[in-house]
Amino acid sequence: MTSRSETGAEGISAPELLNKACDLLPVLRERAAQTEELRRIPDESVEDLFASGLCRIGVPKRFGGLDVSYGLAIDVAAELGRGCPSTSWCYGLWAAHAWLVGFWPLQAQEEVYGDGPDVLCSSSLNPGKSTCEAVEGGYRLSGRWEFSSGCDAASWIMVGAPNIGERTWVLVPREDFEIVDTWFVSGLRGSGSKDIAIHDAFVPNHRILEVTTAGVSDLSAYELHGQAQYRVPVSTLLGWDLVGPMVGIAQGMIDEFTSRLEGTSGPGRTADSPAIHVRLSQASAEVDAARGMMEQDVWEILRKGEAGESFSLLGRARFRRDKAFISQLCLQAVNRLFDLSGGHGLFDSVPLQRFHRDAHAVAHRDGLIMEMGGQDYARVLFGLPPSGQI
Repeated sequence: MTSRSETGAEGISAPELLNKACDLLPVLRERAAQTEELRRIPDESVEDLFASGLCRIGVPKRFGGLDVSYGLAIDVAAELGRGCPSTSWCYGLWAAHAWLVGFWPLQAQEEVYGDGPDVLCSSSLNPGKSTCEAVEGGYRLSGRWEFSSGCDAASWIMVGAPNIGERTWVLVPREDFEIVDTWFVSGLRGSGSKDIAIHDAFVPNHRILEVTTAGVSDLSAYELHGQAQYRVPVSTLLGWDLVGPMVGIAQGMIDEFTSRLEGTSGPGRTADSPAIHVRLSQASAEVDAARGMMEQDVWEILRKGEAGESFSLLGRARFRRDKAFISQLCLQAVNRLFDLSGGHGLFDSVPLQRFHRDAHAVAHRDGLIMEMGGQDYARVLFGLPPSGQI
């Protein structure tokens, strides 16, 4: 999805960055159980991500980001998912939010990155249960938002706000929001996707973004940054940051399933079993197909952005469909192996059950369900309007 020969502004090539992600896998696997117990990403893992430079992939290059393809962040998320799905999930979102900040007016970007590029943003992009009142110079915002993954480590949050435009997001600094610990769940436990409460915070006009025009008719971000990801409709590129971790989770399931049976022999669930051979071959083919489809789609999106090509309604619907299809293909692979993992796969000490639970948690996202994320492709193909914004 990105040229493996690319070199970033600090002389770090794409292969080197992928190697840094691979180097983190042993420690992320070791911390996976602790991450679940904490119900957030451990501080040590956040520091490791900062030290590796991987968090700078999505940051605009004028603020110290690495001048490599944004698609590399999705590759990295897929790699990290093999070790710790929750860390991968949060990394993918943090990288996406770093990219998204570049769409805001320059003053807001300078506030976010005023102390350097190593800043994390979380989000809850639907309006939730919120109110927004126009005042001089901006708005007063109050409300509560759900599912803000990685919020414990975040210095800023972007949330959906009502009564401003067609689809509006606002940036709010850490001192203006409260984290409400509601995250007691079966999957992605370590993602810390807690509720956010905001009480009468002032949001100046420069921290407001109209999402529907960003990267389409409003090309100010591309004019400022000159990077392909800023000449793409936000909704077209957003969401792959969730698909990358899902591909990594499915690959992690294959890795763990294989390592547990490698070298075994005899009757039952061993490396000699024809049933194991068929299941593992099917699952690995599904994950290879999912990864290939993801890489091709993201490469196509960024290539079109680089070339300044328009995105047709059917094309945008296809990319949305593919996000859901890839996720369901990965879920199918995970289920295929877990269903043949036997009683030992149920133990908390065995990562198989974590990959299984986390894959189902990812697949609960609306846009990653075919009946919700995939239906608009057929609607547009039939000449019908999409059911919502794509």
